Amino acid sequence: MPTVVLPDGAKRAFPDARTAADVARAIGPSLAKRALAAEINGRVVDLSHPVAEGDAVRILTAEDEGGLLAMRHTAAHILAQAILRLYPGTKLGVGPVIEDGFYYDVDPPQPITADDLPRIEAEMKKIIAEDHPLIRQEVTREAAIRHYEAVGDPYKLELIAAIPEGEPITFYRQGEFVDLCRGPHVPSTGKVKAVKLLSVAGAYWRGDHRRPMLTRIYGTAWASEKDLEAYLARLEEARQRDHRRIGKELKFFTFSREVGQGLPLWLPNGAKVRRIIERYIVDLEESLGYQHVYTPVLANVELYEISGHYAHYKDNMYPPMELDHERLVLRPMNCPHHMMIYKSEPRSYRDLPLKIAELGTMFRYEASGALTGLHRVRGMTLNDAHIFVTPEQIESAFSEVVELILRVYRDFGIDDYWFRLSLRDPADTEKYVQNDAMWEMAEGMLRRALTDLGLDFVEAKGEAAFYGPKLDVQVKTALGKDETLSTVQLDFVLPERFDLTYVGEDGASHRPVVIHRGVVGTMERFVAYLLEKSKGALPVWLSPEQAVVLPVSDRFREAAEAVVRALQAAGVRVRFDARAESLNYRIRDAQVKKIPYTLVVGEREAESGTVAVRRRGEKAAETMSIEAFIALVKDDVAHRR
Repeated sequence: MPTVVLPDGAKRAFPDARTAADVARAIGPSLAKRALAAEINGRVVDLSHPVAEGDAVRILTAEDEGGLLAMRHTAAHILAQAILRLYPGTKLGVGPVIEDGFYYDVDPPQPITADDLPRIEAEMKKIIAEDHPLIRQEVTREAAIRHYEAVGDPYKLELIAAIPEGEPITFYRQGEFVDLCRGPHVPSTGKVKAVKLLSVAGAYWRGDHRRPMLTRIYGTAWASEKDLEAYLARLEEARQRDHRRIGKELKFFTFSREVGQGLPLWLPNGAKVRRIIERYIVDLEESLGYQHVYTPVLANVELYEISGHYAHYKDNMYPPMELDHERLVLRPMNCPHHMMIYKSEPRSYRDLPLKIAELGTMFRYEASGALTGLHRVRGMTLNDAHIFVTPEQIESAFSEVVELILRVYRDFGIDDYWFRLSLRDPADTEKYVQNDAMWEMAEGMLRRALTDLGLDFVEAKGEAAFYGPKLDVQVKTALGKDETLSTVQLDFVLPERFDLTYVGEDGASHRPVVIHRGVVGTMERFVAYLLEKSKGALPVWLSPEQAVVLPVSDRFREAAEAVVRALQAAGVRVRFDARAESLNYRIRDAQVKKIPYTLVVGEREAESGTVAVRRRGEKAAETMSIEAFIALVKDDVAHRR
């Protein structure tokens, strides 16, 4: 008999239950009414799925992830049904569930645009109101092929051909609509309570740019209109924080087709912020004993063959260039260059730890579909460093890097992050260097160091670099995706491959260990994160323009220009705005541009040598002397407010 896990966590047997729906009804009418799917032995299935003796059964509602999954899967079928009603002759691709929603790839006889979504959504709501039951049918391969040959759908025929022999082929029917599908689904279309279509995009069939371009329609579905409204509010908040929109509005960066995909052009405002970050991190690192270097963005392929990167990352590198009997590549990482700097002269144990750092530009081939503003680009500059240590120095050097990361996060006001200890997957013999003793020692060292620092962390098997374990510091983007902001990696492999040595206290030759680390990560990703975190309202010390000076009219232009000169002499980043627009327009424009301080100079200010200071986001202005304002800005910068 099946063992059922009740909503309160208790377990109970129901000997007369034949299907998951029977189990729901046996538990009680309230649960049966809310039931959407079931989990049997850890797998989400339809409520019509049979239960057998020994099965562990849990009934799923919209409060469960599995219940929402089944509901959204059904919403995808409702979308396809609505499209076939409105656009007869449409060929169907796939319609999977994704995080917080679903999509369906379709090949319609006429274009579908965003303007068509309300009409399609209205038809979906009709289908939901019709409350068609979803009926699972297992069919033979021949019957499945006959069905899709009859409707002329090459995409479904291709999917059927990919199903292994002997594996069941199932259709799901709802009203007049039938679809090739494995499930699971909710019992009827009426169980989908709140649905919204979000966007239209193009998508190559099966992700292959050589195949036809289909129309992908995205949507979301929730248990109630209230839940849907809350989700749409989160989407709007994410849109407000999207660094691509903010970066365009504030003129931080742009992209050009003529320059190339994924290669950002830093505009003056973005370049200014980037320089502030670069100066901050270089000065801080040099105060901690790091030695900054410059190395070329090109290297001989042989360098990466020695390091092992060419074998592991060749597909993410740009192709070699044959010049003067050399095969040169744009570097995808800085590590091998720093190995050669270490190797450029003899080293002693007295030289270690040796901290070599660089703001190193790298190039990686990312698929065009993966490029996302500054978050994912093809050309990036990394706040990189390699610390060469003796084995005895590993834990202390690792801890120092983690403490540096925490200090930087405090300075930038970053407080929403978590630590991921990325480990190897011992079963993956292709990706990882095979040396069990090395891996166990390295992973153990990092665990101890994190524990000694009192930090909580999550272990992630299979996320390590090919040469060693690493600590990743994870943050969430405005779109809700986890991104690695900082990383610390332990490496016993590259010193071996490059034959790096140092003379020990005993006079013998020893092998150093390398700690790879990036504190603020790439300039691109870090600026994107800061823009999203602040909605573009950067703190005074980071703002490309800290103040704007506005004369009330041309009569006060000379007095306003004197204020600008005084601020510039004091090192304040200031802009002068005497355009022939109204004062209110220029004040609003300064607010839109997220400038921290707006200074107005009128008759009273010109006579008294003062300025009317309006802080970003506030309507009231405060009159103060120019000296007092300069002191205010300097205090903001000194304390990184």
